[in-house]
Amino acid sequence: MTRSIKKGINIDERLLKKIAGKNPLQTPTIKTWKRACVISPEMLGFTFGVYNGKVHVDVLVTEDMVGHRLGEFSPTKKFTKHGGKMQKELEQKKKEAEITAAKGATAAAADAKGGAAKK
Repeated sequence: MTRSIKKGINIDERLLKKIAGKNPLQTPTIKTWKRACVISPEMLGFTFGVYNGKVHVDVLVTEDMVGHRLGEFSPTKKFTKHGGKMQKELEQKKKEAEITAAKGATAAAADAKGGAAKK
């Protein structure tokens, strides 16, 4: 549900006070727990450490982020991957292909060294 227009957008006043009059390039990461805070144009260039429930994730604010919330850029859940038998087979084939490519590259390098030594 969206926030009512008469209340305005949810911007944390404490965050605005912390960044007021400071240079974004010289300011260290500003830690915050306010994931619902909307990113305003004054925040451009600053790096915020947004808490995701475990650690503070560094979020560098850019122009495209204005109007979004800080929590959108600090995921709370870690995606591992979809599993299953087919996925394991595909990963195994990919590893085998990488190993053969690496062996081919080392063999080519050894041939190049051997060829240079003979000349």
